[in-house]
Amino acid sequence: MNSLSLIATTLCCIVVFGGLPFSSNAQLDPFFYIKTCPQLHSIVYKILFDISRTDTRMPASIIRLHFHDCFVQGCDASVLLNKTSTVVSEQDAFPNINSLRGINVINDLKTAVEKACPNKVSCADILTLAAGISSVLTGGPGWWVPLGRRDSLTANQTAANINLPGPNFNLTQLKKAFADQGLNTVDLVALSGAHTFGRARCLFIVDRLYNFSNTGKPDPTLDTTYLKELQTQCPRNGDGNNRVNFDPTTPDKLDKNFYNNLQVKKGLLQSDQELFSTPGADTISTVNSFAANQNVFFQNFVNSMIKMGNIGVLTGNKGEIRKQCNFVNKKSSELDLAIELLEGEDMVSSI
Repeated sequence: MNSLSLIATTLCCIVVFGGLPFSSNAQLDPFFYIKTCPQLHSIVYKILFDISRTDTRMPASIIRLHFHDCFVQGCDASVLLNKTSTVVSEQDAFPNINSLRGINVINDLKTAVEKACPNKVSCADILTLAAGISSVLTGGPGWWVPLGRRDSLTANQTAANINLPGPNFNLTQLKKAFADQGLNTVDLVALSGAHTFGRARCLFIVDRLYNFSNTGKPDPTLDTTYLKELQTQCPRNGDGNNRVNFDPTTPDKLDKNFYNNLQVKKGLLQSDQELFSTPGADTISTVNSFAANQNVFFQNFVNSMIKMGNIGVLTGNKGEIRKQCNFVNKKSSELDLAIELLEGEDMVSSI
C-alpha cells in the first residue's frame, strides 16, 4: 500500500454518520492531536492493517480490550497496567485472566507513536482509536473518535471482577451492569453486536451445552443443530480452551449477522441469547430492528461506542501520559530531584 492510498483509506476510517455527536464530553475532541501528532491516525491504521492481515481475530480482540478497559474505572488504560509492587493488575481478574488479547499490539502502537510524537498521546487514546479503526478494518462503521484522554495511575482488579458482564448473565444482570456505567438498553444491544466477530473459549459455553443451570441438560434456547455443532467443537470432557466462532457465517466481519443468529437461537453466549429469548423483553424489538437493517445497527453501534468511550475519562491535568502503556511513569525520588537541581546549577555556573 503506497502512502497516498494509505492516507485515503485512513480518511475513510473517520467518516461520521450525519447527526451523530462528536462527543458528550466537551473536553474530548476528534482533532485533539491535529497539531501535536498529526500523523497519529495513519500510524495506528497502518500497523493495525498489517496485523489484521495475518491475525484476523485481532480487531475483535482490540474492541473487547477497549470494552474491558472502559467498564473498570473508565476509559483510562488501566487494563494495560502490569502487576507490580504497587499495582494489582486488572489483567489477573477472572474475566480477563488468560483471555485478554491485543495488549502487545497497543504497546507496539505506543512505541511507534512515541517515536513520531514523544510524550504527546495517551495509551487510553491509542486504545480507543484502535478500537474505532478495528471496526473499519472488519467491514464495520467508522466515526470521528473523540480524543484527549489521559492515563490512570492505578488499576482496580476488584472492580474488574465486579463490573464486567459475565457470559452467563441473565437480562436483568446485563441491564444493571450497563446501567451502572451510564449505558441504556439500546447501548446494551448495540455493543453486544461486537460479538458478531471474534472467538470465545469453550470454557464460557460448556455449561450451556451439557448442564444448563444444573439441569443436566443443554440450554433449551439453543437451536438443536447448532447445539450438536458446538458439542463437537467443545467436547464434554475437554479442557475448555478450544475456541468457537461467535458467528458461524461471517466470523471475521463486523455486520448484523449477530442479531440474525439470535433470531434463530444461534447466540453463542447465554448472555447474548438472553437479548432475544427472554420472554417479553424490551430488547427483542431492538434485536429485530438491527437484524432487519444493518445501517440502523451501525448508527447505533457508533453512538454507543462513542458513549462508552466517554465513561470516566481523565482529561486536563488528571492522570498522566504514560511513556510505556504497561507501567505508570517513574516519579523522581527526592535524591534524583536533588541531583537534577545540582546538575542544573553546575550547567548555569559553566555558562
